Amino acid sequence: MEEKQFAGILNGAVPGEPVKKDENSRRGNWGNQIEFVLTSVGYAVGLGNVWRFPYLCYRNGGGAFMLPYFIMLVFCGIPLFFLELSFGQFASLGCLGVWKISPMFKGVGYGMMVVSTYIGIYYNVVICIAFYYFFLSMTNLLPWTYCNNPWNTPDCSGVVSSYQLNASLANATSSLVAGVSEVVNRTKRTSPSEEYWKHYVLNISDDIGNFGEVRLPILGCLAVSWAVVFLCLIRGVKSSGKVVYFTATFPYVVLTILFIRGITLDGAINGIKYYLTPQWQKVLDAKVWGDAASQIFYSLGCAWGGLITMASYNKFHNNCFRDSIIISITNCATSVYAGFVIFSILGFMAHHLNVPVSEVADHGPGLAFVAYPEALTLLPISPLWSLLFFFMLILLGLGTQFCLLETLVTAIVDEIGTDWIIKNKTVVTLSVAIAGFLLGVPLTTQAGIYWLLLMDNYAASFSLVIISCIMCICIMYIYGHRNYFKDVEMMLGFPPPLFFKVCWRFISPVIISFILIFTVIQYKPITYNDYVYPGWSLAIGFAMALSSVVCIPIYALYKISKSPGATFRERLKAACRAHPKWGPALQEHRTGRYAPMASEDTVEARPLKERDELKEEQKEKEKEEGKEKERKDEISLTIQGSNGSTNTHNNPNPSA
Repeated sequence: MEEKQFAGILNGAVPGEPVKKDENSRRGNWGNQIEFVLTSVGYAVGLGNVWRFPYLCYRNGGGAFMLPYFIMLVFCGIPLFFLELSFGQFASLGCLGVWKISPMFKGVGYGMMVVSTYIGIYYNVVICIAFYYFFLSMTNLLPWTYCNNPWNTPDCSGVVSSYQLNASLANATSSLVAGVSEVVNRTKRTSPSEEYWKHYVLNISDDIGNFGEVRLPILGCLAVSWAVVFLCLIRGVKSSGKVVYFTATFPYVVLTILFIRGITLDGAINGIKYYLTPQWQKVLDAKVWGDAASQIFYSLGCAWGGLITMASYNKFHNNCFRDSIIISITNCATSVYAGFVIFSILGFMAHHLNVPVSEVADHGPGLAFVAYPEALTLLPISPLWSLLFFFMLILLGLGTQFCLLETLVTAIVDEIGTDWIIKNKTVVTLSVAIAGFLLGVPLTTQAGIYWLLLMDNYAASFSLVIISCIMCICIMYIYGHRNYFKDVEMMLGFPPPLFFKVCWRFISPVIISFILIFTVIQYKPITYNDYVYPGWSLAIGFAMALSSVVCIPIYALYKISKSPGATFRERLKAACRAHPKWGPALQEHRTGRYAPMASEDTVEARPLKERDELKEEQKEKEKEEGKEKERKDEISLTIQGSNGSTNTHNNPNPSA
């Protein structure tokens, strides 16, 4: 028996089983642990690894940025990742159901759902634009190569045509043209890829309030994107677990192909040097540490609800401690690796244009859909590299999108919990996908890019930090760190290492608070190129950010008002107390404190704090019952006595 349990801890399954059956037959489990790890890697490794990390790295001291980045990974990233995985796995419930641990804090789960909804809406729009570029790359000549198109302006200056011209002229003329080209590049030059992005793909309007028309090609790609996500999740983790074998691994193949091609280009070494050269004086800058902490926090997907949801489909004794370290390190290593790929191409581009690397480096959509497509036009067989690059973006995006949608679906199914909703989970998935598509339609209009960036900057910013901080406080201080450490030991077979205990209780909450303070201090109103967002749109942005946070106090007040108790303090205690159903989902795992035994034993099976309170309540109840019985006995004796005296008075001869 012990050998089987040990094998289950290592592999998530018992060796020698003829058929792998779900441990939780009602809810389902991952087919095997590789599927869970790959899904979690796909969730954590996303577009931010490609378009945000390299930018932050060169902006914050190049190689020197790696020091605070890895320190934040060790003291904040991995501990929080392990906390969320163990939380979801122990209860086998999604981001709403797990708050049986302390029902008053269920608003944290609702906040996670709101955040995942916002991200899921705009994230799929980014994926659909990648689909659009992917389809347009199926041609002999990329459409953003030259400036002789109807959508181009007089300011457009292509690099490919000037390069070909230089190759065909004499040396003197070549030098002259190169000089003129450099002047143009350094003054006012808009590239064909930038004009293609702004005037053709987006046909961008002049204001966020001017929606204009729906861009039908993008709308069509959005429908394709949502259809792909739905089909991959049609059977929940059973189908998505098979898809991730491809979606989570193939991006690394593409990255490697692009890396090999990139380092063979002229100027690539300059880009990589710029990326890695440490500027040690910046290590003393608080902003660098703030950026490192924020990047680790957001990159790993903490407080989105996805980690809890994915872990909830693990078998109870799965070693999620091992998984958290593997996935976290893989995520950060991917960011560093992607930096080499990006900056080798940007170094080549800077060499070709005779400008510093800093002038072509960018992040966000500007890197993915402007700078990189332009660099691709400079490569031989450019459509092939373009296909590979945008295919990689699609796969990176889908890996995250799968988990976002599954988070929402799982929360809904777990919350309703009826047999019908569990059997018809596909209907819920389809409904959520259709709703996501309809809510994403405004982002496909001419003002869509303004709204997309607004959601990206506000919907999942400081709200995530607040949610994560409250989650730590609830588990460690309301439920109790000793109780939680025992839960983890019961699940894994060993207690959390001392380092993680210290991080969960002290270090990680302090770092999270630091991120929050830093986010507030460095806040700047959002802009898009030269466009400054109006005040009313920023108010909408803050409303989106607060809409997830406000769920926490609203639900807490609701739960307190509905809890039993004569005073506010009694109701507060009752609302914080763990629900009787908190614990492992399956009866076979409810051992020790959670064993379902009778009378006194039932009390002993509860968590320590709840056990003491229940004993006190039981004693008080027994006292009250004893007093009530005494009063009844006194009343009964009094009545009997009065009846006896009355009878004696009426009948002087009782023996008659």
